[in-house]
Amino acid sequence: MNKRKALPDLCNREVGHLSPRNFALRLGSSEDLVLRLQLLRNLQKHRGCVNAVSFNADGDILVSGSDDCGIILWDWETGRIRLSFHSGHSNNVFQAKIMPHSDDRTIVTCAADGQVRHAQLLENGRVETKCLAKHQGRAHKLAIEPGSPHIFYTCGEDGLVQRFDLRTGAATELFTCQPIKDRWSYMPVIHLNAIAIDPRNPNLFAVAGSDEYARLYDIRKYKWDGSTDFGQPTNFFCPPHLIGDQQVGITGLAFSELRELLVSYNDELIYLFTQDMGLGPNPPDPVSPKSMNSDASEIGFSHGSVSSQSKMDADEKITPQVFKGHRNCETVKGVNFFGPKCEYVVSGSDCGRIFIWKKKSGQLIRLMEADKYVVNCIESHPHTMVLASSGIEHDIKIWTPKALEKATLPKNIEQKPKAKGWMYRIAYPEDLMQLISLPRRRVRTESNGENSSTDRDLLQLILTFNANSDSSNEDDDDGDTASQDDLFS
Repeated sequence: MNKRKALPDLCNREVGHLSPRNFALRLGSSEDLVLRLQLLRNLQKHRGCVNAVSFNADGDILVSGSDDCGIILWDWETGRIRLSFHSGHSNNVFQAKIMPHSDDRTIVTCAADGQVRHAQLLENGRVETKCLAKHQGRAHKLAIEPGSPHIFYTCGEDGLVQRFDLRTGAATELFTCQPIKDRWSYMPVIHLNAIAIDPRNPNLFAVAGSDEYARLYDIRKYKWDGSTDFGQPTNFFCPPHLIGDQQVGITGLAFSELRELLVSYNDELIYLFTQDMGLGPNPPDPVSPKSMNSDASEIGFSHGSVSSQSKMDADEKITPQVFKGHRNCETVKGVNFFGPKCEYVVSGSDCGRIFIWKKKSGQLIRLMEADKYVVNCIESHPHTMVLASSGIEHDIKIWTPKALEKATLPKNIEQKPKAKGWMYRIAYPEDLMQLISLPRRRVRTESNGENSSTDRDLLQLILTFNANSDSSNEDDDDGDTASQDDLFS
């Protein structure tokens, strides 16, 4: 913490003008701590890309999932493995979370095989896993209802959103996400990559995927007897200049404790929306991208006929905060908040670095080298200024504010996005990933798993080609499943 700010806060705490809790929050959100983040340790055990990292509610356990189909529970402070087991999935694990208030014995997972699975940790290190339901295509993300040991949601590339209750083991198919009406003829569903639940109002959840909109739903509008169509969102969110842009998609969503919605676009930037920035239940008619530019004042969020000056004035107030400098072209990356009151925004990048911005101003304040290839996942500790990150490499990195010297930003850090079109192609199950991975799985079976080095060489070749081909539109990556090597047999 800045000494000029720390001393008055300390004095105010001592005389009772600042509560110990608020003092701790101010200290915990200090930019000084962010600038002192450094690598504490590498957690190494997985034999494939690590696509999922998540802390338990207490923050003492980190759970990870990987392309090797394994799940590992870590004591991240010591680096010790508490438990490891096979997830039961037949393809890359994309998400693994510990259910709250379950004594850390209930884990839910989803994966590239489309399955949603429940793992119950029993006595003597035994684990029972079972499949609860299956998506038609890859299931990228799941979201747990805040504070609930029983309820969670999943989304998949089939556009389906499901709600699960572990008390019954039943899956309720809520709806299949549909595109806006003028795209029905050539886009049957929205291939979903992300889902997030509002922590202040768990009735609200957002989903996003292969088009420009983040959609907000209210579970209270669902009729459990199936007598109503629940597929209509209560609100849409999209930056004005991206409305009608069919070349972008969304890879990551996150809600803050203040109900702000963070949206990460592929081949584009990250945007922060407040609740009053929604487009309403019916988004405006798309405008041809040729007639649009990056000036948000060209297109208003408000509905109805208003004067041009009124539109500009309104847009000034409701234009979302922007976070830029990173690159999100190669994989399905998450995005997250950081800090005790979500004071910062964090994201991985195709350049292998972690980016940290101030939420309020959008100012980039920190870069950290975190992977030789791509950083996909960044998880914030629930109580302290600690980060866990993972990517194409087979380890998890733990970052803590222990550095003696504060870091400074390097020069020439901003990167131009690659040519658009990645999300549009990769989002489909029939994409390049399957053209590469399915034949290689057959080869792996015939050779008894002796192709891991070849797989790694292929991955490096693809990433190197993409890095040297910014003007090319031939991105040969496969989203979360960027590596297919070293699966558990």
